[in-house]
Amino acid sequence: MSELTKASQPFRFSTRLHLSELTGLRATTLGQLLDLIKEVPGACIYHHTHRFLQQHQFLSPEPPNDFAYWITGVLGEDELGERLVSIDIMQYSTIRQLRDKIASTIENYLKDNPLAKMRFAGTGEEFHFIKSVSFIIPTSYVVYDLKEFSQVLKKITIESIYFHIFEARLRLEKPTNDFSYWIENSLGDKELADRISGFDPYTRTLEDLRNMIIRIVEKRISV
Repeated sequence: MSELTKASQPFRFSTRLHLSELTGLRATTLGQLLDLIKEVPGACIYHHTHRFLQQHQFLSPEPPNDFAYWITGVLGEDELGERLVSIDIMQYSTIRQLRDKIASTIENYLKDNPLAKMRFAGTGEEFHFIKSVSFIIPTSYVVYDLKEFSQVLKKITIESIYFHIFEARLRLEKPTNDFSYWIENSLGDKELADRISGFDPYTRTLEDLRNMIIRIVEKRISV
């Protein structure tokens, strides 16, 4: 094993407290849903595309986003639901880009299917917009090399994993997840950074993500 590289800047692990807040906004038709998707805070778009990951941390099948679920289950527009499910969140680095893609998908569908505008949700089946509110809290863990990094990964909560992999990238508009960014820019190991950023975190549980990153890092250390 070669001598471990010391980081030019240490990695400081953070965690988060999360709250879901009702906005009072609701939609009964596709047109209303579309208008609100364009106007609601980004925290709403984030909530309705990441809620499953936050609430079901040990299940692995990739879930539909809330918009797709409502459009399919309540309005019965299966084709549009499938189009929304097929949106690859990994392709979008900001909430604005993701919002625009969801909105344009619905707009294009309505152009081709004008009768879809006539479907109404029943009483009690309206789409209620909820926003995700996070409080970021620094932990006591600060690391300077890959060995320390791997050791702390085994200890931190899955909330910390979630923040550094998902939230820091999309909501804070970072170019990649926090781990890959630090490894490339503070340790100078672009190959390892690319390996970690190259897999799709949306198809794995948070514990799977933790274990996968630990394996990749420990293998790198042993070289």
